[in-house]
Amino acid sequence: MARRLPVDPIAEAKRQWLAHGWTDAAAGMTAVTSIMRAQQLMLARVDATLRPFGLTFARYELLTLLSFSRAGRMPMASASARLQVHPTSVTNTVDRLQADGYVRREPHPVDGRATLVVLTDAGRDLAERATAALNAQVFAQPGLSSDDTDELVSIIARMRRAAGDFDDPRPTPEPL
Repeated sequence: MARRLPVDPIAEAKRQWLAHGWTDAAAGMTAVTSIMRAQQLMLARVDATLRPFGLTFARYELLTLLSFSRAGRMPMASASARLQVHPTSVTNTVDRLQADGYVRREPHPVDGRATLVVLTDAGRDLAERATAALNAQVFAQPGLSSDDTDELVSIIARMRRAAGDFDDPRPTPEPL
């Protein structure tokens, strides 16, 4: 863990923004840099938890995504879309996981242009063990109260929605 600083550098940056007359941008700069710093802190905790499993967060996400799918398999393009990463990133992640025996590639049974990524038993076991560790060491205690966590998620969801990251699901029609 890094040494505690005697002053909050983000608060100091805001003070400097205000002192330089950038008043209209000071709050936004503070929000953006605060979120980026919080992401660094959270990622450090996640990385430390996943390190004993030989996983990065990207590798963990793919294993977990596959473990949530009905048959433990999906087209690589679907994995790319659901993880919101470039197809090249998924290919690199699959390469590493395949080399370790956690996934394998199979031809798509209908679409000859597509490749399925398939979770192996070893990959499913690893995903389960890594998830248990993340739940215990990170997710159950994210560093905020339950109310603050809910409020933060809501605020960030509004920001993501406004940025076009996702649409709200359509209401399910009433059964006939």
